[in-house]
Amino acid sequence: MKSWGTIYFFILGLIILIPDLRADIYYYKDESGTLHFTNSPESRNSYHVFKRDAFKNWHPTHYEQTRYESVILEAARTYNIEHTLIKAVIKAESNFNPRAVSPKGARGLMQIMPHNFKELGIYNPFDPRQNIMAGTKYLKRLVLRFDNLSLALAAYNAGPTVVSSYNNIPPYKETQEYVRRVLRYYKFYNGFH
Repeated sequence: MKSWGTIYFFILGLIILIPDLRADIYYYKDESGTLHFTNSPESRNSYHVFKRDAFKNWHPTHYEQTRYESVILEAARTYNIEHTLIKAVIKAESNFNPRAVSPKGARGLMQIMPHNFKELGIYNPFDPRQNIMAGTKYLKRLVLRFDNLSLALAAYNAGPTVVSSYNNIPPYKETQEYVRRVLRYYKFYNGFH
């Protein structure tokens, strides 16, 4: 059985060697000693910071800018929304990982919750085209509903009911950080460094 130190250095090595793993990473150790890692902990009380986001040194890679580009452009045309905004949401939600699953169960590139699959026409949330088209459709709906990009992004993260009840970005640290992060990525993808 590997020791905690061996596992720690193995994961740390992966993070250093793989530049696309740029997000706050948290971990916790359960009662049986199993380590659990996530970029979106359900509760910050039980999780510990493993690695902080290195965003200040981040610049979009060619890979990020071209992977799924044709589907992103199709979704942008279909729903009349900027392709750079779609990319920013994908970057913030899944870091372009089509197999991403959040602790709350959101799936795929744009991290869509299972209760939205049927309404958005998703049969396979890990299919990049289905996920991007559905996520963009949902994002456009929120932009039209709130007529404010920051509120729409907050609703994408926390849900439209919560944003409507506060009539503002909710006072949740996770949601406030999410909105700031998406807007930073959006600015980068639009060429404003």
